[in-house]
Amino acid sequence: MSTLPEQLREMESHHSIFESALRRLPLPVCTVFRSPDQPVPVRFAASDKILRTPDNAIVARSFPLSIEASGNAVLVPTPSDAPPVKGKRVAVLFSGGPAAGGHNVVAGIRRILGDGNTLLGVTPGPKGLIKGAFFEITDDAIASYLNTGGFDFLGTDRTKIKTDAQFRKVKENCVEYGIDAIIIIGGDDSNTNAAILAEYLFKDAKPDGSGVQVIGVPKTIDGDLQVKGFLPISFGFDTATKIYSEMVGNILQDTRSSLKYWHFIKLMGRSASHVTLEVALQTKPAVALVSEEVAEKKQSLSSIVDQIARAVVARARKAMNHGVVLVPEGLIEFIPEIHYLIVELNDVLAHNEKEFSRLHDSARLIFIQNKLSSENARLLASLPDYIVNQLLTDRDSHGNLQVSLIPTEQLLIDMVARYVREIDAGIPFAAQSHFFGYEGRCGAPTRFDAAYTYNLGLTAASLVLDGRTGYMASVTNLTDGGHPIAIPLTGLLQIERRQGQDEFVIRKALVEMNSPAMRYFASRRGDWADDDHFSSPGPRQMWGPAARQQPITVALNSNSDSLEFTIGEAGTEDRGQRTEDRALTAFAS
Repeated sequence: MSTLPEQLREMESHHSIFESALRRLPLPVCTVFRSPDQPVPVRFAASDKILRTPDNAIVARSFPLSIEASGNAVLVPTPSDAPPVKGKRVAVLFSGGPAAGGHNVVAGIRRILGDGNTLLGVTPGPKGLIKGAFFEITDDAIASYLNTGGFDFLGTDRTKIKTDAQFRKVKENCVEYGIDAIIIIGGDDSNTNAAILAEYLFKDAKPDGSGVQVIGVPKTIDGDLQVKGFLPISFGFDTATKIYSEMVGNILQDTRSSLKYWHFIKLMGRSASHVTLEVALQTKPAVALVSEEVAEKKQSLSSIVDQIARAVVARARKAMNHGVVLVPEGLIEFIPEIHYLIVELNDVLAHNEKEFSRLHDSARLIFIQNKLSSENARLLASLPDYIVNQLLTDRDSHGNLQVSLIPTEQLLIDMVARYVREIDAGIPFAAQSHFFGYEGRCGAPTRFDAAYTYNLGLTAASLVLDGRTGYMASVTNLTDGGHPIAIPLTGLLQIERRQGQDEFVIRKALVEMNSPAMRYFASRRGDWADDDHFSSPGPRQMWGPAARQQPITVALNSNSDSLEFTIGEAGTEDRGQRTEDRALTAFAS
C-alpha cells in the first residue's frame, strides 16, 4: 500500500485522478469507420455539391492545379474494396492558438495510418515545417495525451509560410525526410496557408515528379470557421464556451447573492461573436452584445453605451443594482465609426511602418493623425489613451489588430458610469471588469470535442490514404451518427485587404442575424434584462448528465430536435445510456 505522499507524486505530470480517467474513456466513431476499436480508412468520391466564392475566377487563375483536380466538389465517403495503402510518410502540425481536442486529432490520424504508414510530428507548428523539426509519433506516445487539453505534445506557433524562401525550404524538407503528405491543424488563416501550400506542392515536390499532399483540419475556439451545411463548427469551440459559461454562471450567481456589482465580461472571439452568443444562450445574462448586430444596425459607440445604461437604470428601479454584460473581444472593430478608423489605421501603418517604428511613443500619435482623414483624426483624439495606445500597437503576423489587448470592457464601464449619472445621479453603479480568454483554450476537451476531433483525425488520415490534397476534413450529421466529408479549400478562398494589399483568405464565418440561434437569443434577451433568469450550466462534463450536449448554437442552426450529439450511434435505441454505461465502466476500472 503506497503512502499518501507517494500517491500524490504519482499524480504529477498529467496523471491526476481526472486526467487518468480521461485517457480510459471510449471514443465513438462515425459508422462509416466501422469499428470504434479498429476504425478503418474510408475512400471518397466527388459529390454534386460544388463550392464557389464571388472571387472564384481569380482563385482559379492562382490555383489551377488544385481546382483542376478537385473541381471544387465536396467529397463524401464511397464503398471501396481497394487494398490498404502502405508506405506513406505523413507530417502533422498545429498552427495558431491552442484549442481543446487537438491531441485527439493526432490520435485519430495515427489510428487510421496504422502500422503500414509513418506519422511524423512537427515542432513547433509551421516554423518546425520550415526548420525540418520532425519526430516519429508512436501509438504509445499519443495514447498518453488522449482526451487531454492543450497543444503541448507538438507545440504550436503562428508563423505564416509566405515567402519564396520559406516555400522552397518546406519542399526541400519534404524531399529530405521523405514526406508524402502534410496535415495542418489550424484556423481560417492556417487553412488558407494550407491551400496555398497544397498548390505549391501539387507536383514536382519530390525527385520522382510527384507532389506532396496537404490536408487541413478546422480548429479555432472562436467558432468563425464554419461552412453552412458542410462544417458545423471548428473544434475547441464547445470546450471553451462551456468553460466560459461555467465562470459566467458563477458570476451571475454571485451578482444575485451580493446584489451590488455589474460585471462587464469580455469573451474571446476576435472577429465574430459566436463565443459570446453561445455563452449567452448557456447563461442568460442581463446584456449580451453581438458585434455583427452592432454592425448591421450601424450602432455608434454612444448608442451601445446608452443601451447598456438604460438596462442598468431599469433594473435599478426594480432594486436590482447588479447584472452581467457580455462583450465580444472584437466588438470595437464592428462599431462603424471605429471600424473605418481601424481600416485607415491599418493602411497607414502598413505603408509607413519603418518611419513609424523609429518614432518615440510621444510622437507617434501626432504622426498618425497627420496621415489620417480629418474625421478619423478627430475620433482618434477623442478616445482614452488606453484605447489609442492599443490601436497603434503592432499587428499580428496575419495583419490583424490585436483586439484582445484593447480593454473595450473598461471603456464601456467608464462611459456607462457617466451615462447613468446623467440619467439619474442617485442610481448606484459599481462595476468589475473581466476578460475570459486563455482560461478556455487548453482545458480538457468536452465529450463533444473529444469525439469530434478524433473523427476529424480519422477523416484527415483517410483523405491522405485516398490520395487527396487541398481539402479540409469535416464531420456533419452530428445528431445522426456523424458523417465524414471533405471540403475543397479553394472553394472557400476570397480576396481580402491585409496589411495594405489584397490576399487570398478563407473569410471568417460571422454570426448571421437570421440564424435560428440569433433569432432565439433576440426573442429572449428582453426578459433576461428585465429580471434574473440566469442559469449556471456548471463544469464541462466527459461523463454525467450534460456530457452529451453539443453547442446550443450548433443544435439550433442545424435544426436539430435535441441538444444530444450521437456520433457513432445512429439508429440505435437508448444510445445515450449505453454509451454512458461504457464510459462509467471505463472510469471505474
